[in-house]
Amino acid sequence: MLSRTALLSVQRPLGVLAMRSASAAGSGDQVARRERPEHPGKVRLGFIPEEWFQFFYNKTGVTGPYTFGVGLLTYLCSKEIYVMEHEYYSGLSLAIMAIVAVKKLGPTVAAWTDKEIDRIENEWKSGREEELQNLAEAIEAEKKEQWRAEGALLLMDAKKENIALQLEAAFRERAMNVYTEVKRRLDYQVECRHIERRINQKHMVNWIVNNVLGSITPQQEKETLDKCIADLSALAVRAK
Repeated sequence: MLSRTALLSVQRPLGVLAMRSASAAGSGDQVARRERPEHPGKVRLGFIPEEWFQFFYNKTGVTGPYTFGVGLLTYLCSKEIYVMEHEYYSGLSLAIMAIVAVKKLGPTVAAWTDKEIDRIENEWKSGREEELQNLAEAIEAEKKEQWRAEGALLLMDAKKENIALQLEAAFRERAMNVYTEVKRRLDYQVECRHIERRINQKHMVNWIVNNVLGSITPQQEKETLDKCIADLSALAVRAK
């Protein structure tokens, strides 16, 4: 039923493999280091590291890993360690269906999901850009409001300066009014003094004249008049 060669390859004692590994340690390490893959993260069959294949290649040849895998699977199935009951075939059928679905429907679903992802990403991107635009506009509006606030402060300073100038003008106007009123009152007092002096002078002159006129007798007046006529006659003679 099963290949004897496969069974023998699987049931080979582990001690023989250990002896072969020890005997080939010196040269095998050099070969392994020389043939070590440049990319240690590379895998085969989706989950087996490349280093394992290289190790088996160096120890058993190129067909060693595949022979080991087939022999191990044959051993597990022949010894009924892995029992193939109805669930195994159900799982095998489901695996085949899954593979077929992935192969047939995978590209279509992948394209649809890619489109959905692109659409969602574009929506998020557009929303983010719109939010950034709104934030930028808000920043510009805030800067404009700050500029307006600075202008309001300048306007307030200008109003304060204008009020100070108005107060200065009112102060100067009132000071001029005070000067005018004081000067007018002083001029009035000076004029009063002048009038009083003129009146006193006129009264004194009249008093003196009246007293002088009152002290002159008619005889003295006649003598004075005659003397004046004589003086005028003498002056007339001299003038001739």
